[in-house]
Amino acid sequence: MEFKRLRRLRQSKALRELFYETRLYSKEFIFPLFVDDGKNVFERMPQLDGIVKVSVDRLHEILDEIKKVDIGGVILFGVTSQKDEMGSYATKDDGAVQQAIRKIKEYSEDILVFADVCLCEYTSHGHCGILQGDKIDNDKTIEVLSEIALSYAKAGADIICPSDMMDGRVDAIRKKLDSHGFVYTPIIPYSAKFASSLYAPFRDVANSRPAFGDRKSYQMPYQNKREALREIEADILEGADAVIIKPALTSLDVISAAKEKFNIPIIAYNVSGEYAMVKSAGKLGLLNEEEVIIEILTAIKRAGADAIITYHALEAARILNGKEL
Repeated sequence: MEFKRLRRLRQSKALRELFYETRLYSKEFIFPLFVDDGKNVFERMPQLDGIVKVSVDRLHEILDEIKKVDIGGVILFGVTSQKDEMGSYATKDDGAVQQAIRKIKEYSEDILVFADVCLCEYTSHGHCGILQGDKIDNDKTIEVLSEIALSYAKAGADIICPSDMMDGRVDAIRKKLDSHGFVYTPIIPYSAKFASSLYAPFRDVANSRPAFGDRKSYQMPYQNKREALREIEADILEGADAVIIKPALTSLDVISAAKEKFNIPIIAYNVSGEYAMVKSAGKLGLLNEEEVIIEILTAIKRAGADAIITYHALEAARILNGKEL
């Protein structure tokens, strides 16, 4: 057989670009935003170079930047010292996330607000659920998560994103939202959330490390691909409108398999540890940071992601919209 000259279509930049199979757009990026319950907070995070923790009264400073680069939206995480066994701060009408949701929607209806629903930032023990002894009470936890989701919906969140990995929480939250008139508020759960060491910088910033043990009884073993697909299918059957898979880079095979198996939008979460590694290597001069950012995000999309939660969102949008690589 005569060999194929596949290189013919790579001979110029114009030819290569014409036949790109995967293209990135800034509207596909969702930016994680840490909202502090204090006042006059605009703190740069050493664990996540370029990322800030911000209080509601200074939220407009980061919103100006978000609006300028034209990304798809933000996902909110609360940071507070007001913690107890039940994580009761999470449901307060004047909580940091609830205030931030209202502030963002007042600022611009065009910025989609994803509200992360979990308890780890609000419990004194740092676990994602309600404890019974040293174990998580699954069913009691989903009752509380449903109340948090309702609180966020009332504040004006566009999308509810439970990240706890409790069984049955999508169904419970859907029933809670529907019974209060929020039938058109989408639920996009973290359906395949692996127990990963790559979440470490996030936990430092959000002050959400577990006080004892780990989260392996509810987050998934990263060794299990088939189980991940079962988790995704279960959430779809319970009423999920799309699904989130994390960490992105170590789950590309899961993203691809889910894309093939399920007719539902997929969001990949390019997590804090993945971001921090790129930033650290860039600082050391070991790689071209901008090129690597775009390559990584392209790979995540090529695997099957329809949107990407990423700490690179603002800089990636600037690169795509303002600078040729």
